[in-house]
Amino acid sequence: MVRKMSIPTSKTSLLLFLCQIISALDVPLDLSQPPTITQQSPKDYIVDPRENIVIQCEAKGKPPPSFSWTRNGTHFDIDKDAQVTMKPNSGTLVINIMNGGKAEAYEGVYQCTARNERGAAISNNIVIRPSRSPLWTKEKLEPNHVREGDSLVLHCRPPVGLPPPIIFWMDNAFQRLPQSERVSQGLNGDLYFSNVQPEDTREDYICYARFNHTQTIQQKQPISVKVFSMDSLNDTIAANLSDTDIYGAKPVTERQPVLLTPTGSTSTKVELRGNVLLLECIAAGLPTPVIRWIKEGGELPANRTFFENFKKTLKIIDVSEADSGNYKCIARNTLGSVHHVISVTVKAAPYWITAPRNLVLSPGEDGTLICRANGNPKPSISWLANGVPIAIAPEDPSRKVDGDTIIFSHVQERSSAVYQCNASNEYGYLLANAFVNVLAEPPRILTPANKLYQVIADRPALLDCAYFGSPKPEIEWFKGVKGSILRGNEYVFHDNGTLEIPVAQKNNAGTYTCVARNELGKIQNEVHLEIKDPTMIIKQPEYKVIQRYGQVSFECIIKHDSTLLPTVTWLKDNDELPDDERFLVGKDNLTIMNVTDKDDGTYTCIVNTTLDSVSASAVLTVVARPNPPFDLELTGQLERSVDLSWIPGDENNSPITNFVIEYEDALHEPGVWHYQTEVPGTQTTVQLKLSPYVNYSFRVIAVNRIGRSQPSEPSEQYLTKSASPDENPANVQGIGSEPDNLVITWEPLKGFQSNGPGLQYKVSWRQKDVDDEWTSVIVANVSKYIVSGTPTFVPYEVKVQALNDLGYAPEPSEVIGHSGEDLPMVAPGNVQVHVINSTLAKVHWDPVPLKTVRGHLQGYKVYYWKVQSLSRRSRRHVEKNILTFRGNKTFGMLPGLEPYSSYKLNVRVVNGKGEGPASSDKVFKTPEGVPSSPSFLKITNPTLDSLTLEWGSPTHPNGVLTSYTLKFQPINNTHELGPLVEIRIPANESSLILKNLNYSTRYKFYFNAQTSVGSGSQITEEAVTIMDEAMASRQVDIATQGWFIGLMCAVALLILILLIVCFIRRNKGGKYPVKEKEDAHADPEIQPMKEDDGTFGEYRLFSFVSSAPF
Repeated sequence: MVRKMSIPTSKTSLLLFLCQIISALDVPLDLSQPPTITQQSPKDYIVDPRENIVIQCEAKGKPPPSFSWTRNGTHFDIDKDAQVTMKPNSGTLVINIMNGGKAEAYEGVYQCTARNERGAAISNNIVIRPSRSPLWTKEKLEPNHVREGDSLVLHCRPPVGLPPPIIFWMDNAFQRLPQSERVSQGLNGDLYFSNVQPEDTREDYICYARFNHTQTIQQKQPISVKVFSMDSLNDTIAANLSDTDIYGAKPVTERQPVLLTPTGSTSTKVELRGNVLLLECIAAGLPTPVIRWIKEGGELPANRTFFENFKKTLKIIDVSEADSGNYKCIARNTLGSVHHVISVTVKAAPYWITAPRNLVLSPGEDGTLICRANGNPKPSISWLANGVPIAIAPEDPSRKVDGDTIIFSHVQERSSAVYQCNASNEYGYLLANAFVNVLAEPPRILTPANKLYQVIADRPALLDCAYFGSPKPEIEWFKGVKGSILRGNEYVFHDNGTLEIPVAQKNNAGTYTCVARNELGKIQNEVHLEIKDPTMIIKQPEYKVIQRYGQVSFECIIKHDSTLLPTVTWLKDNDELPDDERFLVGKDNLTIMNVTDKDDGTYTCIVNTTLDSVSASAVLTVVARPNPPFDLELTGQLERSVDLSWIPGDENNSPITNFVIEYEDALHEPGVWHYQTEVPGTQTTVQLKLSPYVNYSFRVIAVNRIGRSQPSEPSEQYLTKSASPDENPANVQGIGSEPDNLVITWEPLKGFQSNGPGLQYKVSWRQKDVDDEWTSVIVANVSKYIVSGTPTFVPYEVKVQALNDLGYAPEPSEVIGHSGEDLPMVAPGNVQVHVINSTLAKVHWDPVPLKTVRGHLQGYKVYYWKVQSLSRRSRRHVEKNILTFRGNKTFGMLPGLEPYSSYKLNVRVVNGKGEGPASSDKVFKTPEGVPSSPSFLKITNPTLDSLTLEWGSPTHPNGVLTSYTLKFQPINNTHELGPLVEIRIPANESSLILKNLNYSTRYKFYFNAQTSVGSGSQITEEAVTIMDEAMASRQVDIATQGWFIGLMCAVALLILILLIVCFIRRNKGGKYPVKEKEDAHADPEIQPMKEDDGTFGEYRLFSFVSSAPF
């Protein structure tokens, strides 16, 4: 089924073709047609009285129309007025004012008529009024004397102008007066003060009226306002009264809101449909009232409601009948509220529902003209024919008027005419011209032949076939020159001849033929369609957050049809990029160098081709540390507190998380700022606790995610009164430095803690557990006091109290101290040693009596050293070791001993003064252990079947050596190991010749020593037997040659490097079945112990040379 439609309202792209639908009814200008008005001046035409008046009236028709005018309902004969001319081939009038004419003489209602042989069209009634900007009437303005807190209205009352002037208030310096919630201008131009403040006193409140048409500004005489504050009023009264008189004006009193405008509790407002509705409420009161708006029984219209003038004005744009109702404004402060209800009625001047449209008919056809309009009240409809009321127009038998419709039947060529429809009510009128043109014309196609259409894939394709004919032709479309007629749901056929392919695909490309036919003939036209790939942004710019002075890049990578040439444009906030060399536009990106705050905004990449356009946007947020707070103010000053408030600086797109408050004490530490407190970033006031006798200044630092702001400017200084100290010194201690004294120390109070001048300290002490009185002394502002002549190490009670010229601090708490220590008097007794294994021993001792310690017991020290090795005798360097055992320990472990050795040790008690006498030396011996590895293993004298092995005894035998063990095995060319052979060797041997070996074979040797305890660590080596005797002989002969010695040295170095590399690789991942390593045997007899029990203590090493033979 073929679909036909006028315009698919669901497709916004097709709205562009509305004009094509209308133009399908246009008659080509080479055919006879009645006049059509194409241009005219506005209905209400306000002109500049200093310039020529131009009243426009343009029309088209065939034959070309002639023009005439009426003024105030009668014919206007322009030939009789030398100041008036009509433009050639036009109906536009030019009234010459600049050469002596008076604009006021030409005020009136003008109407233009365009006429030819087929009818007459008329313009709207054009009301001509010259603009007026009269001067302000002179008036005597008395000064306004107002009490602080009262309300005030300064009246502007501008002269009545045409059009009404724009009102604004300025001072003598032509600076606009600042406005706020408290002070604002009303819709009538008056200046309203909700309450006056002393700063409102001035003599140059000037109201200005600007008349835009004449580009003039009129000025009212300055108005003087004098505000009397309560303080100044009291001073004035006091100067005129005696001391015995009671005087004093009341302080500024707060008042609940009262409406200044509108007055009363209700009012009405009428507004026309489509206009802007403005409602206003301004209230007096102290504190300044806040205005709120509601609509009774409904909601304020979304997207059309705006609040202006600090919410005192409600603005609703494009109002309709649905906006009628009651609107309530509510003014509220802390003392109460007041409200006013405005009843709004929305009326409507006439507006079109269906405007009459030109009608082209062929002889004998029928047709209708429809004129439908609405309004409030409903408009009346009247018809005219060729500018004459239809009731008195010449009769036409084919015409019948039925209210808002004219019906035409069996029209003839004489039925051609222009009809006017007038819809009017009390608020305005609408006038529309529509002609009836009777023609007999074969079809013609107005779209150019072979027109090429290029369309983006998956978008609508619209192929034009603009036509004309009378009767109206029928339109058919074909694809290709000999294709079949197009039908089906994939096509949409519009009344204006346009063929629509809603979703064009590549297979829709090709040639299309449009055929137009009526009873008088047939015509066709070809057009061509190409389908292009869409332009896409495959990498869009992304949201970026960048710190100030950084660098940022936005990407915009595109894909497009190869036959289209794209252009990429970057915008900032929908405007051109700044003309700044910091902005670098690349092929696929935009880079901004050295980013500043003004770069913050939305960046859009727009890609345009001749057929499509795509865009993508991203927001750039420039962040930085916040600006410093400002306007610091101190209020509520008390002896121990003050309120600090401030105004935050710009947060620079990163919310302020907290504020840090610092203070300076100009009395004690000028120039040094200290941390006071901090508050959340939403808080701008804080109560600060203060100390007496401090000259405070404060500053505030804002903190956000980026960092800290610069400090604010310091606040004013605030000196608190003196008082006795609130606190005593901290960290009081009593520790003797000598056996006969007690040193009492403390942390002095800081300057602001002194609370007043003359800071001193009362130091008191007495011996604990003895019925003694306190001994006290007052000292200056120092941090210690020494008490002499005390017994050695006895407990004392100590306290330190602060005082100044105003008194003492609270009673201090007592601390326990001790007089000086002396060295311990006795050594530990009954020292015993228990040997656990060859490397570990445990020592015991009896504790000394606490009275003999003569100080704080810190622990015991064990000195121990090796006297001799039992396996050999020699002079040696003796290392003396010290282990400290904290607290009242009576035993400890001695680790790391050497096996088969003789040791000595002694024990001493330790206090804060030092060490006591040593106990008598205790001798103990360690048993044998396993030996260390042999000191070396060398393999020499290789022959066909033998190798000579030489070795050195272990560096640490750790006992009596009983034997050596030698193990060896061959290695083949694939690095596989052969059978293992083991040989036991007496301990007194140091070399061995191995015989009956395979010739030219590599062997690996494992060698270790044994004591009665077990085997020690092994040492390994590898060697190779030679190939044959002849080679050995030659080698000997060659070796005697001098030249060969240097060559062999170089070869040997190279082989050594290669062998090292091979050994490393083989040890890491070779084919040996046994892992090759030297076992680092830990002493198997040492048992793990916890270190935190003090068993092993703290280890120290002392060295000395012993002259005794070992």
